[in-house]
Amino acid sequence: MDVPLWLAVIVVGYLGIKLTRPPIWLIALLLLGGFLLADSFLAPAITPFTK
Repeated sequence: MDVPLWLAVIVVGYLGIKLTRPPIWLIALLLLGGFLLADSFLAPAITPFTK
C-alpha cells in the first residue's frame, strides 16, 4: 500500500495536535523554523537525514 507523503504528514500532524495538545505558538515556531532552515546554508547537511 502506497500512502502519499502529504496524506501521511496531515494524519501525523492531526494526531499529534489532538493527542499532545501543544500550544499554537509552538506549532507556528516549529513550522517557521523548519521553513527557514530548509532555505539556509544548513540545508545540505540536513538532507541526508530526511531521505
